[in-house]
Order: sequence, then structure tokens, then C-alpha cells
Amino acid sequence: MSDSPESRPSAVPRRAGVSDVRNVIGALIGFYGVVLVVMGVAADSAEDRAKTGDVNANLWAGLAMLVFGVLFVLWAWLRPVIAEPDETEPAEDSPM
Repeated sequence: MSDSPESRPSAVPRRAGVSDVRNVIGALIGFYGVVLVVMGVAADSAEDRAKTGDVNANLWAGLAMLVFGVLFVLWAWLRPVIAEPDETEPAEDSPM
């Protein structure tokens, strides 16, 4: 058997995975959403509600951020970015 270019399998494209920026954005916004939801539930006061027109702004903003973060992660999972193999890399068996 020879290792000619015709006999070698072509390089397989890979998913971007963790390096996909949508995962990073979704995780950060989701984390901030969790923080705001906790603050909206645990640290809600009448003084804060008076400032926002009797609306728990931290809770609602946190819930919106959680939904947005989950949507970003779902988007990255359902429509992954495919990283094409680099054609300029030398083959493993080629001399340098």
C-alpha cells in the first residue's frame, strides 16, 4: 500500500465547538442573567421598586438575559460553524 495523496482519506471538517463566539456570548449573558434573577428575588426592596415604577427590573432583565443566552447557545448547537481543514498544512509523511 502506498501513501499517495489519492489513497489518503480527505481531511474531515470539524465543528468550531467551544471556540464559537456564540457559545461565549450566550454563556456570559446567561451568567449575568442568573445574577440579576438572584438579585431580583433576594434583594428586592420597596425603594428599588419605587425607582422603576413598581416593576422588579432586576428580575425581568435577568429573565430576558437568560432567554437570550439560551437562544444563543441553542443557535450554536443547532447551526454549528464548520471549520474547514487548512490545505496549506504539510502532510504528516512529507519531509520538510
